Amino acid sequence: HMAKPGPVVASEVPPRAKASNYPEPFAARVAGRRKQALGDVFGLNSFGVNRTTLKPGAMSALRHWHGVQDEFVYVLSGHPTLVTDAGETPLHPGMCMGFRGGDPDGHHLVNWSAEDVVYLEIGDRLPGDSGEYPDDDLRVAMGPDGKWQYTHKDGTPYE
Repeated sequence: HMAKPGPVVASEVPPRAKASNYPEPFAARVAGRRKQALGDVFGLNSFGVNRTTLKPGAMSALRHWHGVQDEFVYVLSGHPTLVTDAGETPLHPGMCMGFRGGDPDGHHLVNWSAEDVVYLEIGDRLPGDSGEYPDDDLRVAMGPDGKWQYTHKDGTPYE
C-alpha cells in the first residue's frame, strides 16, 4: 500500500515521459505539446486530468472524437483556437468546453499565437473507448489490455 501523496504544485509535476502514443507520421504533428498527468499523481482510476502546454504552433491532438469518453477542457492561460466541424473559435483564459462521448464532431486545440497556451483536460476512463480522426487515416480502439491500438481506417495496424 503506497503512501497517499499530499497536495502538489501542478506546474511542477514532471511531464509524461512519452510525448505521444500516436504512430508516425502522426506523432511528429503534436511536437511542442507537453502533458503533465495530474490525476496519475494521486492514482485516480475513474478519470484523468492533464495540465497541457502547447508551444506556439503546436496542437493538442489530431482532430478527433471519442466513442465513449467525455472530455472537458479549461483554458488557464494563452489563446488557443478550437477547431471543430463548425470551424475555428478563438478561446481565452477562463473559457471551457465539453465534448460528449459519441458526438461525431472532431475537435482539437491549435496554438496559432506567439505565447504558450496552458489548459486542463479532464476525461473519463470508461472501458471500450475508441477514437475517430476525421482528417486522417487513423482510428484507435481500447484493447482488452487497456492499451490503445492504432489502425488505418481499413483496420490494418500501423507498424
